[in-house]
Amino acid sequence: MSIVGTQAGPVAFARKLPPERWVLAEQHPEAAALAKEARLPLVLAELLCARGITQAHEAHAFLHPEYAHLHDPHQMLGMAAAVERLERAIVAREPILLYGDYDVDGTTAVVLLKTAIEMLGGTVRFHVPHRLREGYGLQSNVLEAAYADGVRLVITVDTGMRAFAEAETAQRLGLDLIITDHHLPKHGVPTDGSSSVGCKSDDAVPIALAILNPNQHGCSYPEKSLCGAAIALKLAQALLARRDAVRLREKILPSFLKMAAIATIADAVPLRGENRAIAALGLRELCRPANAGLRALFAAAALDPANKELTGFDVAFRIAPRINAAGRMDVASDVIELFSTRDPARATLLASKLERLNRERRDAEAAALACIEARVEAEAELSADRLLLVDGDGWHRGVIGILASRVVERTAKPAIVVSVEDGVAHGSGRSVDGFALLGALENCADLFTRFGGHAFAVGFAMPAAALPELRRRLRAYAEEHLAARRPEKLLRIHAELPLDRITPVLAGWLRKLEPLGHGNPEPIFLARKVRLAVPPRVMKDRHLRLELVQEPNGSAASSVAVNGSSCSTVRAVGWGMAERVAALGLTQGSLIDVAYRIRENDHPEYGGLEAEIVGMELAGA
Repeated sequence: MSIVGTQAGPVAFARKLPPERWVLAEQHPEAAALAKEARLPLVLAELLCARGITQAHEAHAFLHPEYAHLHDPHQMLGMAAAVERLERAIVAREPILLYGDYDVDGTTAVVLLKTAIEMLGGTVRFHVPHRLREGYGLQSNVLEAAYADGVRLVITVDTGMRAFAEAETAQRLGLDLIITDHHLPKHGVPTDGSSSVGCKSDDAVPIALAILNPNQHGCSYPEKSLCGAAIALKLAQALLARRDAVRLREKILPSFLKMAAIATIADAVPLRGENRAIAALGLRELCRPANAGLRALFAAAALDPANKELTGFDVAFRIAPRINAAGRMDVASDVIELFSTRDPARATLLASKLERLNRERRDAEAAALACIEARVEAEAELSADRLLLVDGDGWHRGVIGILASRVVERTAKPAIVVSVEDGVAHGSGRSVDGFALLGALENCADLFTRFGGHAFAVGFAMPAAALPELRRRLRAYAEEHLAARRPEKLLRIHAELPLDRITPVLAGWLRKLEPLGHGNPEPIFLARKVRLAVPPRVMKDRHLRLELVQEPNGSAASSVAVNGSSCSTVRAVGWGMAERVAALGLTQGSLIDVAYRIRENDHPEYGGLEAEIVGMELAGA
């Protein structure tokens, strides 16, 4: 069932947003039986059924994650060989090189493995490439330098699955290579212009002593969507269990889950199955941060886990951006030092640096976004394009991916943002549902010096002089593949819930869905025929505060029952929604339909339960 909103006007960038369509999830006939058997509120049973959970025992497992929900790491193909080689290196005091990525997933993965190996007496070195100077992925020159320095074992974390030529370099040098990665392997011989040298022709993975990746052919590991740090966790878990399984289970694993939870939430893997257990258990442990770096990072982010339970939102939007800022704006190795140091003063200094880099990232992003907005609004041809390609001189390469996401959010169109520097164009793109952006790039493969990605996110480098030709080809490709598509923003509503059903008891049940994120989204509810009890109040010219009363029979879902007393008036806030007052002609007594989230506000004046409005239309529109 869909509910079509009434926002009109041509698609532009900021002043006129694309039309928004409300999409209401279908009701599940099995929800009533689940609610009765598992003794759940019907609305929660509906949300669980939407996640494929229809049995009481499944609901209990989902709502109450346990350590028993973590899988045996030895189910992962290659684990035995990896552990055996690592143990030999530790006993022989061989220097081990960990090669990571520069984002949250890669840096936390390095921290996990580095800590585990050093706990057993091993000697660890690490390398995290510089985003601007080296770029993503394993580098042959780093392997050659490591070999010359006495390294004979290299372990990749969150990278390496497509490092075919680099794997051949390792083999030629006599380096043992263990790849731990979660990215999808190639199917058959490489087709994106990369070399097939160093590739096993049968399953299109690099030649290595061992590969730990649940997505590789022949791996029976149950959870296929682990992030890179979670795979590093499984290797550390298998390695440490050989020495002291009891201490691992009672002391070490709870501590390691903190890093794995941050990466799992930040990397946007589906928060279901084992990922949910890792994230939920890790969040629980993060409330007791013993690590000096974690404590300093929480302080920098103004988070106090001792007084407020951490949520997936806290990690995704307050912790992860500060960690990512190191790799985007400077050197990601600062993150590894932050979580490795035991000196509180040094940790505070490093956390302060991450805070400064995150501010610089936001400033660079805001400045470039303003330029992009001006370009799209001023250039009619660009604004009319079905796929937006916007380039600028000297835009920081660490933020162009974020910028592409922002453009997609505002225009509902695929977008590529390009930074031009010294005659080289570096691009990053993001897409929309139903349009494979990598396919568009493959149609222009001869223009790039390198490119890659997947359906929704791509990156490339190319001579800046070829940008006009790229624009021409992408415009033609988009005209062919997006001609029948009207840009629109979808607001997905998960269930109907009248405002008079909001109670503290229901809010407590909904908290059990945490951690929320990709694959386990925060519920958005629909309340029909809601009346404005007082005139709308505009805050800071942009935001909206309302007091709402649910009209009787305001929803087809009025049979949804929740224990606890209902409330006659519900406070509501709409961030950035002040303009809707004039657009809808709202006054005291207006009757509207609202899409909303349930919030628990701890503000001294506005404390308590409230509705956070994310969509608003005149009733029946």
